[in-house]
Amino acid sequence: MTSAGLAARPAADAAAYRAVEHIYHSYLTGLILMLASRAGAPRAAEVVFRTFRRQQLARFLPGLKKLGLDQLPHAVACAQYHYLSNQVGGVKVEYVYESDTKAWVRYPPPRWIWSGTAICGIPSEVSRAMLRGWHANNGVVLGNPRLGFVCTGQTVDGQPGLEGYYKEWDRDLAPEERLQFSPGERCPPFRADLAPRLPGNTWPEDRLQKVLRNYAMEYVTSIVPETIRVLGPEEGGHLAGAAARLVGMHTFDEVARLLGGVDSGAAGFAKAFARLARGQDDDAEFQVEGLGASVRQTSWRLMAEREALSPRVFDAWNELWVGAALAHDRFMRVEVTERRDRGDAHWSWKFG
Repeated sequence: MTSAGLAARPAADAAAYRAVEHIYHSYLTGLILMLASRAGAPRAAEVVFRTFRRQQLARFLPGLKKLGLDQLPHAVACAQYHYLSNQVGGVKVEYVYESDTKAWVRYPPPRWIWSGTAICGIPSEVSRAMLRGWHANNGVVLGNPRLGFVCTGQTVDGQPGLEGYYKEWDRDLAPEERLQFSPGERCPPFRADLAPRLPGNTWPEDRLQKVLRNYAMEYVTSIVPETIRVLGPEEGGHLAGAAARLVGMHTFDEVARLLGGVDSGAAGFAKAFARLARGQDDDAEFQVEGLGASVRQTSWRLMAEREALSPRVFDAWNELWVGAALAHDRFMRVEVTERRDRGDAHWSWKFG
C-alpha cells in the first residue's frame, strides 16, 4: 500500500468554498422541490417552516447585535437585518425606510433560494412558510407583541419579488396577525444611497466566499434533520437521500470546474472529496491504496450543532457524494467504512 497524504492546505481555499456553497445551495433548493413534488405542498411547507424557525431562533438576535442594529426601532432593525445579512449571504435584497414603525424589505428576482427554473416548482404555501418561520416571529423574539410583518407580494405567485414591511401596530397582535398579506400594496422605489451599509465591505475574496459557504451550509444543517423529523426516518430519509444523490450528480461538473478540475479514477475523486471536506472546515485526510483510495476525518462540522441526530441524516447527506462519484465514474464504488455516530473513532470512506 502506498500513501499520498496531502500537504496541509493554505489558510483559505476560496475555490473549495465556492464549490461547497454551490453544492449546499443546490441541495437546499433540490430537497424542497423533492418534498413539494413527492410529499405534497403541506408537508413541504411544514419542513420549510421548521427550518426557517430554527434558523431564526438561532441567528436573529445574535445577528442584530453583530450588525449593530439592536438599538434601532424594532421595525427598522428587522428590515435592516434582512437587508444586511442577506446581502452578505449573496442574496439580492432591497430596503426602504418609511418611518420608525414601518420599514420595507424586498427580494427581487432572481430569488437566491429558487435559482434558475426551480421557482416554477415552488407552491405558494411553501414560500409563505418561510415568512411564518422567520418574519412572523421577530416580534416574539424581541418581546414586542405589537410587531408584525405584512407580505405584499411573492415571486412564486408571479409578482416581481418577495416583498413586505415590518410594522409596529398600536396594539398587541394575536398570533395569527403576526403575518398578514396585502397584495394591493407595493414597495416604494429602492435607493441604494439611502440604505445602510456594512462596515469594512472590501472583504478579501476568501473571506467573502467563506461567508457565502456558511450561509448555504447552515440551511442544510437545519433542513435535513427537519425533513426526517416531519416525515419520519423512512420516508424523510429516503427523500432527503434521493434529492442528495440527484444534486450530487448534477452539480459535479460545475464543482469540478470550480475546483480547477478533478483527476480521473478513484484517487482523483478521493483527493477532490478530501478538499471539499476541508472546504467545510473538516479535518479530512486521504490515502491512495492500490487502485483505490480512502478518506478519513474526525469532525463533521455541518452537523456539529445538532444533537441526537437520526442516523438517517448522515445516510441522506452521504448521498451527495455518492451522486458526485457516480457522475465522475459510474463504475466506482463508495463505501462508508467507519462512522462516529456508531461509535467509531472516525468517519471513513473507501473509493474503488
